Amino acid sequence: MKYDENTVDEMVLALMHLTTFKDASGYRTWKGHDWEVLDRLHQKGFIGNPKSKSRSVDLTSEGQNRSADLFRKHFT
Repeated sequence: MKYDENTVDEMVLALMHLTTFKDASGYRTWKGHDWEVLDRLHQKGFIGNPKSKSRSVDLTSEGQNRSADLFRKHFT
């Protein structure tokens, strides 16, 4: 099925806002999303490298801000 990858990336980043938490290294989010989407978000600079054994991934400051903005835009 063909779909708009940018729209999917936006929706996943918006949903990541729901599972964002702060730890000693900064803000993180659970990475229970499609691996291709996570790779694209990493390439766009919104999240750290998702290829680790950790269940969560670092959100960059840009990713954290964009995630919150997209959540407000689409879900409030």
